[in-house]
Amino acid sequence: MRPMRLDMAGFTVFRDETTVDFTDADFFALVGPTGSGKSTILDAICFALYGTVPRWGGARGLANALAPSATEARVRLVFESAGARYVATRVARRDGRGNVKTANAGLQLMPAGFDVTKLDTGLSPEDLGEVVAGTPAEMEQAVLEAVGLPYEQFTSCVVLPQGQFADFLHAKPATRQQILVNLLGLGVYEDVQKKATERAGQAEAKLETVDRMLGGLADVDDAALAEAQARVAGAHELAEAVAAAVPERELARAAARDARAALAALDAELAVLDAVCPPDGVAEVARAVAAARAGADATATAVALAEEREEKLRGELAGAGDESALRLLLKAYADRDRLAGEAESVRAALGAAQGGHDAAVAALGEARASAERAEAALEAAFRAHEEAKAADQAVALRAHLVDGAACPVCEQVVHEVPPVPAGSAVAKAVAAGKAARAASDAAKRTAQERDAAAREQERVLLRARAEHDQLAARLAELDGQLAGAAAPEALRHDLAEHARLRRALEEAAGAVRAGRDAARRARGAVDAAEERLRAAWRDFDATRDGLARLGPPAADREDLAAAWAALADWAGGEAGRRHAERAGLAAAVAEADADAAEVEERIAGIFAAAGLPAEDDPVRAATVAVERAEAAHRRLLERREQAAELREQRAGHERDARVARALAGHLRANNFERWLLAEALDLLVDGASRILRELSGGQYDLVHDKGEFFVVDHHDAGLRRGVRTLSGGETFQASLALALALSEQLAGMSTTAASLESIVLDEGFGTLDTATLDTVAATLESLAARGDRMVGVVTHVPALAERIPVRFEVRKNARTARVERTGP
Repeated sequence: MRPMRLDMAGFTVFRDETTVDFTDADFFALVGPTGSGKSTILDAICFALYGTVPRWGGARGLANALAPSATEARVRLVFESAGARYVATRVARRDGRGNVKTANAGLQLMPAGFDVTKLDTGLSPEDLGEVVAGTPAEMEQAVLEAVGLPYEQFTSCVVLPQGQFADFLHAKPATRQQILVNLLGLGVYEDVQKKATERAGQAEAKLETVDRMLGGLADVDDAALAEAQARVAGAHELAEAVAAAVPERELARAAARDARAALAALDAELAVLDAVCPPDGVAEVARAVAAARAGADATATAVALAEEREEKLRGELAGAGDESALRLLLKAYADRDRLAGEAESVRAALGAAQGGHDAAVAALGEARASAERAEAALEAAFRAHEEAKAADQAVALRAHLVDGAACPVCEQVVHEVPPVPAGSAVAKAVAAGKAARAASDAAKRTAQERDAAAREQERVLLRARAEHDQLAARLAELDGQLAGAAAPEALRHDLAEHARLRRALEEAAGAVRAGRDAARRARGAVDAAEERLRAAWRDFDATRDGLARLGPPAADREDLAAAWAALADWAGGEAGRRHAERAGLAAAVAEADADAAEVEERIAGIFAAAGLPAEDDPVRAATVAVERAEAAHRRLLERREQAAELREQRAGHERDARVARALAGHLRANNFERWLLAEALDLLVDGASRILRELSGGQYDLVHDKGEFFVVDHHDAGLRRGVRTLSGGETFQASLALALALSEQLAGMSTTAASLESIVLDEGFGTLDTATLDTVAATLESLAARGDRMVGVVTHVPALAERIPVRFEVRKNARTARVERTGP
């Protein structure tokens, strides 16, 4: 098993989504401060595959999977095993009561060449490949088949967690033996032994079944066969006797059938003739038809008169003109009167708007003139201010001049210096300027306000003009519409005439509908009467047709009562003649029945002599008797053959049971499995001893005796002592040597599909001295350089981490842990 990519979210210290990409990390180290989450990465790999972690202490520790305050932990592992790529997913979730359970688990076989980086694009689970396991219950067997190792062996050979690194070294011989049995697949021999025992039991059960079946075939001897052959011969004799008697019986039965048929035909004719009788009320049916037809003619005449009046009124209404047009003209008169009243109000509003607009324009002109005057005053004040500043500057210069001195500005001699004014001209100019500024701002505001008022008056005027123009246009339109139209009084008269004609038309239409209803009822009465007459004729025809074979007289189709009377008279005469013939036919029937009974008694005697009951079909009964006798004979022959086959099967089952019991007995001694384990342990210890010798600088060799591990100390005259006497560092060296040898040699020794394509060590390298650490690093580098497996370590030792090309630095903050890859 070789991990390719690990995704975690909410898993212990990895609260946020975290990805560790092992794709090309053949030799890597997990480094970081204590408690940062290095070992948690190995926990996540174990959790994704097996649903538990060694340091959790079993399935009850599942609550440790969730980060603090998290409700869900998700782990997804992509790994390769035996050339196939899988993705294992497992989700743990906390329910409302605080219990943590596995909510989802699955294993999928990914398509060949699937790009692992596509996992970052949000693929759905269906895109990851074929589902091998879809529930937590299916995961255990599916992972075992994919990885080839159960959980205990996985944590002893692939991921070696803290605290369990030396478990295999210190394990009891029985425990170590069971681990090797599982790792090497030697359980197959125990399975063979169980299968042999099972097959022996199955063969013995089949043997018992065959014996029971043979016990049920004891009645297939030669005497039984002779008896069956005799029954077949007797059945054939019976069939021959029956075949001779049956034709005579059939002739007698045919004569009896013919006689009974003739009597039955005569009785049937008598029954038909005696049943001929005219029905009651035949004459009234024809009279009812005539009365119904007269009523229908009268209602048809009334309907025609009503329809004629309706059509006349409809023509008068059409000639009275278009009612809608009349109503539109009346509405136009009313609209014109209403709009004429509104026009006066609109003209008054237009005059008022014009006056307001003119006044606003005049006020605006006056305000603009005032604003221009204020602006001119402001400009004059500005010029006065500039002149005042110049004057003040001259006064300032004048203060230092004396008569006869040169002017500092023009350099002319001043003969007499003018007196200095008492106050400052600038101050007065500033005050005048402020007053002019205030007056100008006020005039501008007034002009703006009056400009807004003038624009508003102009909008009012425009609306008034638009309303006046629209009203005038509507009045002109109405005048055009009413040009040449009749006066309103004439229009109202025409509408009243329309209403009168419409009411009359509705009354006429109602009369037409009533007449048509009466006509429909009359036609229905005619139809009913005619249907009763037709039904009476159908009854007559049916009765006469029933007598057609007897030659009844022709019927008068104009008079139903006369036709019935003639038919009844004829039927009475024919019935009398047939009653005279019946006695002779009855005597012939009795004689034929007696002949048939005599033949039946003779056939019954033949069956009684054969010991069989008589049946209605003696030929079939005789044939059945022959078939049964022959079938019994065939069954007896088949049972004799079956007994012979069962005796052959019994010999085979007895042989199979004996062989299976012998094989199970040989394998139960465990000699073969014990020999295989001893060979495997020898190879394992030889490989571990070679590695330990390198790690310890030639000091130690590893040996075993009766399942126990010992070291040979070459620095102490080859003293052999138990592995539990080693120091912490020495124990680490021995455990590492054993783990490396187990990982290195298991694939060659195992008979299962176990694929040890990686090994990850999580143990204290800090207990090693510098020389030993260098040897360990060189051993790991050599193991990784072979290229047939991934090698990973969890370490705090910088000297070891620096020699490893790929490092995953694990850091943890207050919220979550993070992983950052360094190296190539």
